[in-house]
Amino acid sequence: MIMAHKTNVERILDKYKIKYNSYSYANTNAISGVEVAKVLGQNEKQVFKTLVTVSKTKKYYVFMVPVAEELDLKKAAVCIKEKSIEMIKQKELLPLTGYIHGGCSPIGMKKEFPLVVDISAKNFQTIIFSAGHIGYQVEINPSDLEKILKNVSYYDIIK
Repeated sequence: MIMAHKTNVERILDKYKIKYNSYSYANTNAISGVEVAKVLGQNEKQVFKTLVTVSKTKKYYVFMVPVAEELDLKKAAVCIKEKSIEMIKQKELLPLTGYIHGGCSPIGMKKEFPLVVDISAKNFQTIIFSAGHIGYQVEINPSDLEKILKNVSYYDIIK
C-alpha cells in the first residue's frame, strides 16, 4: 500500500538515495511484530523490531532483532563492552528518540546512538522494520543502515 505522506525515515532514505520498499498495515488489527509480518505476508525472521536500552554507565544503545525473537541482554552487553544493560522505560522513549512505542526506527532518532543488529540480518538481501510511524514499515538492504548511521555493528544478540 502506498502512503500519501512520507515518513521521516523515508525522507532520510530518499536523501541518501537508498532504494527501499514501503509497507502499510495501518488498517489492520496487527499489533505485535509477528502479527505485522503475517499481515504483510513476510518472513518473521526478516522483519525486525527496534529496541532501546541504557547501560549502567548511562549510555544508550539501540538493538534490532527479528520480531519473533527476544534480545539477550547479557549477550548484548558483552558485544558493546558494558557490564549490563536494560530496556529503557516506555515513557522515556519519546523524549529520547522522538518515536513512540510500536513506531520506533533506528533511522531518524533525535540523537544517533550505537546500533547493533542481530547477525541473522546478514542472511537476507533485505530486512523490514518500522518506518518511524505505527502502521508503516520500510524494507532495505541491511548494509544500507551503515550509509546513514555512523556506528552499526552485527552480533548474535538473541536468546
